[in-house]
Amino acid sequence: MNIYFLVEGKRTERKVYPAWLAYLLPELQRVQSYDEVDRNNYYLFSGEGYPSIIYDHIPNAIEDIRSIGKYNYFVVCLDAEESSVNDIREEVDGFLQAEKIEMGNTQMVLIVQNRCIETWFLGNRKIYSRNPQSPPLLNYTRYYNVETDCPEKMGKYQNFNTHAQFHEAYLKALFEEKRISYSKKNPGAVLQEYYLQELRKRTEAHSEHLPSFQYFIDFCKMIKSQLQS
Repeated sequence: MNIYFLVEGKRTERKVYPAWLAYLLPELQRVQSYDEVDRNNYYLFSGEGYPSIIYDHIPNAIEDIRSIGKYNYFVVCLDAEESSVNDIREEVDGFLQAEKIEMGNTQMVLIVQNRCIETWFLGNRKIYSRNPQSPPLLNYTRYYNVETDCPEKMGKYQNFNTHAQFHEAYLKALFEEKRISYSKKNPGAVLQEYYLQELRKRTEAHSEHLPSFQYFIDFCKMIKSQLQS
């Protein structure tokens, strides 16, 4: 089993996915170059943003994959941002069809983070302060309560240009209330196993919450079962 991961973020995702994969799929060992895979390995490369991840890095990655012939899955992780999950899927599929790009025996899997990976992080109910004191967090909570309502359905608060900007600001405000820090460069607590488990507990308790995160978890469960068979 070998997997090629192409992630959008040049900072957060390239740290979070390896950390989480170590907990979810410890059977897989990371390699530093795409041509080093042998058995039960994964390679991770950062496409560093949209739209280059689709129009430049996906075809380049597929070329690497086809040249080696050892990859079972090609997993692309990218943000929905201001689009819908389906829109992003259709954009990728449309590009592959237009360019007549063939995957061979490798299966492609799209993980569309809705709206961004910080949206997933908001699903940890343990980081929520029941009596927030800071004005930003107080205002954000009044606008939308991520403890009780699905973070993926949250809109864009005033003065923010994008959903992703607001969701990141909300996360930082929650962390600051707990006197811990978060940044894309240093995601800190979200790398820990307990944080991942809290997100999974959220989806187990509320099956309608964090559907794009659940899609990633379901993929990992499927790989786990294949590794054990």
